[in-house]
Amino acid sequence: MTKKKILVVEDEAELTRAIQIRLEQAGYEVLMAYDGKEALEKAREENPDLIVLDLMLPKIDGYKVCRMLKFDEKYKKIPVVMLTARAQEKDENLGYEVGADVFITKPFKYQVLLSKIRELLGEGVLKTP
Repeated sequence: MTKKKILVVEDEAELTRAIQIRLEQAGYEVLMAYDGKEALEKAREENPDLIVLDLMLPKIDGYKVCRMLKFDEKYKKIPVVMLTARAQEKDENLGYEVGADVFITKPFKYQVLLSKIRELLGEGVLKTP
């Protein structure tokens, strides 16, 4: 069985690396992008199974990245988990309006992120390593 591919889009390198390590331990292939432009390019090149997307990104913000992918027939089925420090209700509402499947605010519990990823990928609840 091939590993599911997850694109992590986050401009904080330390956080990106921490998420990458945990997702790889859980059995996923992890791709990384550090700004919105790179996120769109990688999403289109790699066609990941899921995207973990920060909102406040250089070049193109996460809202626009999500909107551009969700309104494109080829990529609209890719689940998007927005992971952001923006915790106001209007931010969350806008996230869902542009097509996010899940909205998680920082700081976050890794277990919550992993369970949402598994749920979106149809893997149900599995024990973490």
